[in-house]
Amino acid sequence: MNNKIPLADKMRPETLTDFMGQKALLDEGKILRQAIKADNLPSMIFWGPPGSGKTTLAYIISKATKGRFVKLSATTSGVKDLRKEIEQAGELKKSGTKTILFIDEIHRFNKSQQDILLSFIENGTITLIGATTENPSFEVNNALLSRCRVFVLEKLSAEDIVKILTRAIKDKSDGLGKLKITVSKKDLQFLAEISDGDARTALNALEFASGISNKISRETIKDALQKFIAYDKNGEEHYNIISALHKSMRGGDADAALYWLARMLEGGEDPLYIARRIIRFASEDIGVANSLALNQAVAAYQACHYIGMPECNLNLAQAVVYMAKSKKSNQLYTAYQQAVNNVKQYGNLPVPLHIRNAPTKLMKDLNYGKDYKYSPDFDYQDNQEYLPDKLKGKKYLK
Repeated sequence: MNNKIPLADKMRPETLTDFMGQKALLDEGKILRQAIKADNLPSMIFWGPPGSGKTTLAYIISKATKGRFVKLSATTSGVKDLRKEIEQAGELKKSGTKTILFIDEIHRFNKSQQDILLSFIENGTITLIGATTENPSFEVNNALLSRCRVFVLEKLSAEDIVKILTRAIKDKSDGLGKLKITVSKKDLQFLAEISDGDARTALNALEFASGISNKISRETIKDALQKFIAYDKNGEEHYNIISALHKSMRGGDADAALYWLARMLEGGEDPLYIARRIIRFASEDIGVANSLALNQAVAAYQACHYIGMPECNLNLAQAVVYMAKSKKSNQLYTAYQQAVNNVKQYGNLPVPLHIRNAPTKLMKDLNYGKDYKYSPDFDYQDNQEYLPDKLKGKKYLK
């Protein structure tokens, strides 16, 4: 048994018969199953949560259709890798060999990278299978999306994961069968449930636990999961780490901010999510103290959108360090909150007549705009009231 290959990869099923879950897509008579059997596959986008079987399904399809299967990850591959594989696919097409190009986390490719694929999908050089955990309506270009069929993969049930784990424990060839693992049904169910539909996490934790003891208890499982659920994009740790990043920038600790940024990016976080949080920070914690902070934050977002990962990591690092080292003020944040509180407290207070718009004669007759002082005529020293009467003289900003 090759211990260098993760258990999740060794136990990857090779046929639809062994594939767990996704019955809505793969039961007899379903369109995807029919397309696989007929060897008449469209280019596709698999949209589903981590560990739901996107990569495995693409691998099974490549086996069933006897095509050349190429896997790229949008987090580590760039335009050069993409063009190299497409060029090879073009050569193989001449001899009748199909190429299935599987791009994991395709949402991380920027627009120009996604656009490269368009003509090669249309002329049949490649059959694209993209995998994404993000909504393709927002993260995949419309031009590319229109050329692909989107299939939605659901989170695996605990029952499905128990079957996957049981198979791994019993398999003496590629699994853990030779180790004679013992684990109660109750604890196996616990592992399946806490893995939250992610078969890869469950198998990784099982493998790690088996290295600790061949008698796997609930405590062993918990210890193993500490290693593999270190960063969950949708779980508590996600919010803990973005909180740590925000507070490190607020506290002026650029080194800590860089560490938490690295934790998020290396854990697979969407760089655009981080960039959006930095934009918020620029106004909430810096605001009027440094008006250039918002420009830096927006520029970082645009950079992430243009070049994607992994290249945009330094753009985010630059923005994070800038925010941490910048002069801070939460005056804008607290002032706006006071204004919101007044809106909730007093409701829809009437706009003072002198600053109302008066586009009609009736409105003028009702004194809309009467006695308004045009600020430039008074060198912007007009000294008139702009707030409703009930809030007259109210100061939100120091």
